[in-house]
Amino acid sequence: MNLEKLLVKMGIRKSGFKDLHITRFYSSFVAVSKGKVIKVTDPVMEYCPLAHYLYGGIRKSKGHDMEMLKKAIKGAVEGKIAEFGHFTVSRELIQNSIAVPYGASEIMMYAMAKNIIDAAVVVCDGAGTVIVNKPEVIQGIGARMNGLFYTTPIKAVIKQLENAGCAVVFQNAEINQIAGVKKAAELGYKNIAVTINGFTDEDLAELKKIENDTNISITSLVVCTTGVLKKRIKEINCFTDVVWSCASKEIREMTGKRAILQISTGIPVFVLTKKGLDLAAGYASDDSNIRNLDSNKQYLVSGKAEGVKIKMGNFDAYLKESKLPVRSKKEPRL
Repeated sequence: MNLEKLLVKMGIRKSGFKDLHITRFYSSFVAVSKGKVIKVTDPVMEYCPLAHYLYGGIRKSKGHDMEMLKKAIKGAVEGKIAEFGHFTVSRELIQNSIAVPYGASEIMMYAMAKNIIDAAVVVCDGAGTVIVNKPEVIQGIGARMNGLFYTTPIKAVIKQLENAGCAVVFQNAEINQIAGVKKAAELGYKNIAVTINGFTDEDLAELKKIENDTNISITSLVVCTTGVLKKRIKEINCFTDVVWSCASKEIREMTGKRAILQISTGIPVFVLTKKGLDLAAGYASDDSNIRNLDSNKQYLVSGKAEGVKIKMGNFDAYLKESKLPVRSKKEPRL
């Protein structure tokens, strides 16, 4: 989505704010300034199992009151601000515990701890594109993070990241993940993971070009895919290693059937490539269970007691061969 169009949609003039951050929660775009939610767009999502679990049963129902739902969304985001300091000088940036069973930051944290990757190019509120080389900082940034579409610099956050050994790519907190990968390569990193917001215009094909030109390994993770168009999904399917389906029925249908591995059925994570398998393998207690899967077959990791029992992160799960995608009644709905 074009940022300027998004700002118009939200009725916000960027020039009017020195401190402004735009995130997405429960399909609503949410604007934050000076630690307060100032705007919430109407949500289109009916149900999300993760939000339902983490934020007090938040959901859209028949005969719902839209303003009440927006108030609940506002409360959930302000809860993150209060507890974790999101969008403020109090931002928590170090964490080791798992917040989401199969989150992108969790998987990258484990992969870095096992030396599968040596850098992660991620996005942080108050800092924009950041190159991280410590597992606990990957998780500190991403543990409770939703898709971030725009942010302005917070000097205290940038300083804290730099003191932790991170490279903040733009002092104006610009979000440009392709530029972040190029910078990581210049800094000498050889095995780089990068998160890409599926709803933005980042050129996924460019990652492959960088990889070929610099002789490094880039593992791409596409997140925040709710509402992405089919044209974008075709690009994702061609150039991405791991994809989070969020509330996208089209991702489930178009990407799921191409996947080697589906992790979870509620909010599926689809692994499309051997590099994606290598990354996901780091999250398993015995990485050979995932790393050695046959890329010509399809597999499912779920909580259903069928197949080989494995551990993913802190969670018991089961791995079996299965035609994909595997759908669930509890998956997010628009």
